[in-house]
Amino acid sequence: MSAARAPRIPVEERLFSLVLALLATEPGLTKSEILSTVQGYRQKHSPNGDNTALERQFERDKDDIRELGVPLETLDDPAASGNNQMLRYRIPRGAYELPLDISFSSEETALLTLAAMVWREGTLSGESRRALLKLRSLGGHAAVPELDYAPRIRSRDAAFEPLRDALDRAVLVRFPYLKPGESEPRRREVAPFALVQHQGRWMVACIEPDTGRRKTFLLSRIIGPVQVTTVAAERPADATAESALAALDEVWEARTALIRVVPGSDAETRLTKRRSTSVRDDGLLEIHFADLQIVADELVSFGPEVTVLEPESVRQLVVARLRRLVAAHGPTTGQTPVESSGGHHG
Repeated sequence: MSAARAPRIPVEERLFSLVLALLATEPGLTKSEILSTVQGYRQKHSPNGDNTALERQFERDKDDIRELGVPLETLDDPAASGNNQMLRYRIPRGAYELPLDISFSSEETALLTLAAMVWREGTLSGESRRALLKLRSLGGHAAVPELDYAPRIRSRDAAFEPLRDALDRAVLVRFPYLKPGESEPRRREVAPFALVQHQGRWMVACIEPDTGRRKTFLLSRIIGPVQVTTVAAERPADATAESALAALDEVWEARTALIRVVPGSDAETRLTKRRSTSVRDDGLLEIHFADLQIVADELVSFGPEVTVLEPESVRQLVVARLRRLVAAHGPTTGQTPVESSGGHHG
């Protein structure tokens, strides 16, 4: 099957298959063996063609799984020292598995279960099982009980996979993007250089090809299909996920809102533990945020437990949301929530 017609394999399944393969083979695998046998690579691998793009994808995947804490080792072949094509990769099971003396309390188990809810229930795909069997024929031995229940991570945003595909190919993308306050989406054509998660939300960091400006888009605001073009997009050396996150952190630290919370309320519990929140001597909270619309939505969700004092931009957005709620559902008393809070509710 040619690379152009290869089925799209979700990035999380590719990474899972890579980890599984490297755990299953004690002596490790060469890059050629990985690209030609592991699920997510072999579909794009060309035995006699150019696999440069696929090799770059593998290099990025290595960095990704290492960032997840997976102890990926690189072993030099004594018979071909210095030959990068003969390097072998493996994950030592002893360094990856939990020690036998580690156990979890019921509370810790509950937290782990909650974390696992971001994974879609299911089992390892048939393709991954076949890939494992093929790897065994290379001399690897696997005893992986997780095969019976291994879950797979899924992104909830439909834009995630095509954007990751564009990153792998280093090409431009086009998509409709709806900014808050606008009635119609705008068509964007950009060069993505990183997919990052900031404060629990997926974003794509991009460069505008015409201006060279860097922008970040929320995946949840991409309201239509992402078109992955064939137009190559150059990326500056400093266009990385780290630089994108650093830019978002700068915005986060620079923007603050002053709020009052009801003592002992859910709002007080949650917002005081929010990243960078400070509690003033008078009991008011100073919270940080990166996006006006997102922080307004968050504060409205606490109802009468939160009162926004400043800035005016956040206060007005919160009041507008409350008024829309009242208009949609009708007040239960003679006063609206905005009136009953003295006009400062948020």
